[in-house]
Amino acid sequence: MSSRTSVDLNADVGEGCGQDASLMPLISSANIACGLHAGDAGTMREAVRLARDHNVAIGAHPSFPDREHFGRREMQLPVEEVHGCIVAQVRTLADVAAAAGARLRHVKPHGALYNMAARDERLAEAVVAAVRSVDPSLAVFGLAGSALVKAASRIGLRSVSEAFADRAYQADGSLLPRDRPGSVLDDETEVASRAVAMVRERRVAAVEGSRVSLDAGTICIHGDTPGAPALARRIRDALAAAGITVAAP
Repeated sequence: MSSRTSVDLNADVGEGCGQDASLMPLISSANIACGLHAGDAGTMREAVRLARDHNVAIGAHPSFPDREHFGRREMQLPVEEVHGCIVAQVRTLADVAAAAGARLRHVKPHGALYNMAARDERLAEAVVAAVRSVDPSLAVFGLAGSALVKAASRIGLRSVSEAFADRAYQADGSLLPRDRPGSVLDDETEVASRAVAMVRERRVAAVEGSRVSLDAGTICIHGDTPGAPALARRIRDALAAAGITVAAP
């Protein structure tokens, strides 16, 4: 498998973390919170404006209805309810984008919804069916090798495999849960080096010491991580030094 020469950098924005304006010039795709885990009409409009002004691809970042836990609590909801919940969020952001003369390019589920859809085929199918019902031209961002990426491909949606340079991986390619020690990496040099390896070598070191193969079409920078803009700059510089360009998929 040959190495990539370009990769997308995405960040979760519109979540009230105060770093969006500094992050936007450094990323190529923005996942905008749609109100159920964070954000409101005003933050959506502002995030869309920033993305449009910096020529950043706009994506919806739908969540379980869980503002209390920032969308990071696993919820067991009927798939019909999940479908309707996602449709409503994606349509809301699509309308905000259209009013600003822009359009949605992708959808990336947030938090627990993202992680559950990565391993639960039935939930993954509900997510991608909801996306397709809104706009079949939208791409779906999902964890590399996950049930979500596979479900999108099965129904003809474009899927973009995502990797996380600042998160620890387990041997099966899943992310180490956030409540485990060492799940989030904060050494900028290490994170930047991992990002380059993900793109150039298509692999990442797991916590057990093994190497996990992955196809990283996009790399996530968490917008709520302290110092996220500095981390994004470090990653961009490392990618550029390796001859890798940053561009939306």
